[in-house]
Amino acid sequence: MRIVSLLPAATDIVAELGLAGDLVGRTHECDWPPELLSRVPVVTAAGFSADTLSSREISDAVGGAAHSGSSLYTLDTEALAELAPDVVLTQDLCDVCAVSYSGVSQAVRVLEAGPRVLSLEPRTLGDVLDCLVTVGELLGVRERAERRREELRARLAEVRRLTAGRARPRVVAIEWLDPLWPAGHWVPEQIACAGGEPLLASPGEHTKPMSWDDVIAARPDTVLVLPCGFPPDRTLRERGLLTSLPGWDELPAVRTGDVWVLDGPAYFNRPGPRVVRGAEVLAHVLHAVRAGESVTEAEARRLGRVG
Repeated sequence: MRIVSLLPAATDIVAELGLAGDLVGRTHECDWPPELLSRVPVVTAAGFSADTLSSREISDAVGGAAHSGSSLYTLDTEALAELAPDVVLTQDLCDVCAVSYSGVSQAVRVLEAGPRVLSLEPRTLGDVLDCLVTVGELLGVRERAERRREELRARLAEVRRLTAGRARPRVVAIEWLDPLWPAGHWVPEQIACAGGEPLLASPGEHTKPMSWDDVIAARPDTVLVLPCGFPPDRTLRERGLLTSLPGWDELPAVRTGDVWVLDGPAYFNRPGPRVVRGAEVLAHVLHAVRAGESVTEAEARRLGRVG
C-alpha cells in the first residue's frame, strides 16, 4: 500500500504500526523515525522559515491571536499526483498546524487513482491512542494496532501507579510564548497522568491566548515550556520572552527551579503515540520518578540550568 502522510503525528502512527516502509510521501516537518528523512519525498512546504521569525512574527503571519489564519503548509499537488498514493492521512483539528482536510480533499479530487483520505481529529489522550486503531484498520493491520494501543495504555497505567499518592504540583504548560498560550487538548491529561494538577486548560480543550496575569494568579509550582513545533534549542532562543516578564522571579516554580523546557514536537504537540513518552517524561519532571527509559536532557531540561 502506498501511503502519503500530511501530518507528522500520522507518520508517527504509521511507523508505530510497522508500516514505515509503505510511506511514499510526507510533510517537511515529519522527522521521526529519522531514517524517513532521506528516503521519503516531501510534498509540503512552509510559507516562511520559522527559524528566521520570532514567536510573535509567526503568530501574526498565521492570523494573529485568534489562531484562525491560513495554514503554514502548502501542498505540492503535482508531486502528490506523481506519487499515486492509495491512502492520504491528514487532519481537521487545526488549520494552522497542518494541511487542512478540506484542502487535501480538493487536491485529491483531480487524481485519477482516487486515494482514500483519512482525517484524524483527536482531542484527548484516549482519542490519540484510538487513532492507532483507526489508521490500523484502514491499512489492514487492525489487530496489530489494537495490541499496540493496549501496550501504550499499559505504559500510561504504570505512570499513574508510580505517581499515585504523591503531592500533586500545580502545573502551567505553555504551548506558545508570544502571545502566551496554554497547552490544551491531551496535555492536561498527560500532566494529570504524571501526578500533577493542570492549570489554565482542561482536557480536550482547544485553548486561546492567556494573559501573563493569568499565570501570576495561578501561582504554579511547575512551569512547562513546550512551544508548538519548537525543539528545545529553538525554545531557549526566546526564553527571554518569559524571564523578562514582571513578577517572573516571584513565581513559586521559578523560586524552586521547577521551570522545564521540553521537546514539544516529539512528545506533547503532536497527537501520536509518543505522547505516552511525554507522560513518562513528566513523571520524571514532576516527581523524579523513572517510568520507562531514563529521561535525557534533550527531552527535559531545567530552564535555570541553561545560559
